[in-house]
Amino acid sequence: MGNGTHLGKVRGLGSSGHGSHHWLQQRFTALGNILLVGFLFVSFLRLPMTDHGAVLRWASNPMVALALILMVISVFWHLRLGLTVLIEDYVHGEATRLLALVLLNFYAIGGAAYGIFAIIRIALAPAAGLAPGGM
Repeated sequence: MGNGTHLGKVRGLGSSGHGSHHWLQQRFTALGNILLVGFLFVSFLRLPMTDHGAVLRWASNPMVALALILMVISVFWHLRLGLTVLIEDYVHGEATRLLALVLLNFYAIGGAAYGIFAIIRIALAPAAGLAPGGM
């Protein structure tokens, strides 16, 4: 490799190998978000929003709960993918970048786990005989 030219410095290094995979994941999660958030929006339009019990009965349906869980996973995964690119491109300094990526991962995993827990709690509340708001 030559030391004098920019081309000589990068020749033979190749691509990092993860860009196209990351791009595809972002597009697939975006498609999933469109479908699942569309389902949520249409369902909310069809529900009587002033009736709390009707919304709880709707959310406790196993198929609806599964769709909501998939939506939470897809939204937080998409969020993580997009913000990872933003952090890698615009946060300077290795320590700051690493800290930002670690915090992002904790936020994405924690937020998704909390959302899934809330959906499961609503879905299982009628089976346990408990109201979702208390004991």
